[in-house]
Amino acid sequence: MPTSKLFLLSCFLQSMFLFFVLNPVDAEGYLKVRFYEETCPKAEEIVKEVITRVLSVATSLAGPLLRMHFHDCFVRGFDGQSWEVETGRRDGSVSNITEASLNLIPPIANISQLILGFQQRGLSVKYVVVLSGGHTIGTSHCSSFSSRLYNFTGKGDTDPELDPNCIERLKRKCMPGDKTTLVEMNPGSFKTFDEDYYRLVSKRRGLFQSDATLLDNRETRAYVKLQARYYRSTFLKDFGVSMVKMGRIGVLTGEAGEIRKVCTMVN
Repeated sequence: MPTSKLFLLSCFLQSMFLFFVLNPVDAEGYLKVRFYEETCPKAEEIVKEVITRVLSVATSLAGPLLRMHFHDCFVRGFDGQSWEVETGRRDGSVSNITEASLNLIPPIANISQLILGFQQRGLSVKYVVVLSGGHTIGTSHCSSFSSRLYNFTGKGDTDPELDPNCIERLKRKCMPGDKTTLVEMNPGSFKTFDEDYYRLVSKRRGLFQSDATLLDNRETRAYVKLQARYYRSTFLKDFGVSMVKMGRIGVLTGEAGEIRKVCTMVN
């Protein structure tokens, strides 16, 4: 991954860890930079250094960590519960972060339902598409999208919204019932955090059904085409803003929750 892209991604991830591990909120319940400036002045620098170092040797963790931030905030508000449910323990381990986290979100029937879910949390339509852009990095098990290839409507058919050439390519990698093979979500660029994801979606080559639904709505389709068309994309800036907005959903303050004495364990 290019150094600049790695640095940008590490910034997003260090912010995520500060949000649900260190719980940096002020008295009014707002997230605050340098919250621990007096009690632990190097907290943010330490998190940034660790995340950057980890990603430099284990880039495959970038995608799962970003998606955990989304799933935790969107499902229950920002309290770290999804992280603990997903790992199945409270020791801070990230080794068990898998696509099972997707099961924490009820199935999305259509783009209108997804948009409504975002609006109920105070997020505009644009952020529906921006957060989907996290699919620009990482891999997926075949089982997460195999129905689009072999049994889309329960009659042994394929998804008509998926490009036929893409279907043939994926079938060569994913046999029916395959639960172990990993496929790049953004072929040829799955380790680079960029706007290439939107070029794939605009050509009907997005891996998931949720990617395809972005073309079903006028507003989300316009954003996809905008990011896919222009070289100087606004995606990176928009994604940074969306991460901050997601982190502000349902932050626990006051007597709600607790400030952990040991970050990886409940008191």
